[in-house]
Amino acid sequence: MEEFTVSQILINLVVAAKWTIILSAIAFIVGGIVGFGIMLMRISSIRWVKWLSLVYIEFFQGTPLLLQLFLAFFGISVVFGINLSPLVAATVALTTFTSSFLADIWRGSIEAIPRGQWEASAALGFGYFKQLRLVILPQAVKLSIAPTVGFLVQVIKGTSLASVIGFAEISRVATQINNVTLKSLLVFSLAGLLYFALCYPLSAWSQRLEQKLTYKA
Repeated sequence: MEEFTVSQILINLVVAAKWTIILSAIAFIVGGIVGFGIMLMRISSIRWVKWLSLVYIEFFQGTPLLLQLFLAFFGISVVFGINLSPLVAATVALTTFTSSFLADIWRGSIEAIPRGQWEASAALGFGYFKQLRLVILPQAVKLSIAPTVGFLVQVIKGTSLASVIGFAEISRVATQINNVTLKSLLVFSLAGLLYFALCYPLSAWSQRLEQKLTYKA
């Protein structure tokens, strides 16, 4: 058993937290871009386009993130012969997972806009995409901010599952340190505090935004 001081354990976990933040940011940004496209498909009037988006959303929402990580890391290698690094595989899995939920959140925000807004903008001669850009999306964005920020917390927590494919984020490094030091309570308590430090400000901000928007409404 090797001795680690509390400061050494914390430093190693903070370094790992950097990768947790990087993975969360990549998954959220790329997932947001993909999710926006899926959301547009979901509200499309073309039935087969809407059906494809629904299948995508149902699959990635209806299967465990852990399974998606295994499919990205091992499945792509078997099917396509491409060996992905843990970071790339985790990014692929978390991006698809994130995009499916963001697409649903944003679709709900758009559908919450009164139908009269569509009809009024159509009466002004606006085309479909002009209606979205100038009338519908500005209102939907306000409704979606709070749940979107709230979901970011779930993405950060979800990165902990990437440890099973060897990605060195907080949970993975905490497990490695524990295997060396056998100080389970100390190591995982510090890891938990780091997750709390990352997630609580976002969670509190999400609740504050929701209360503010509810009050204005």
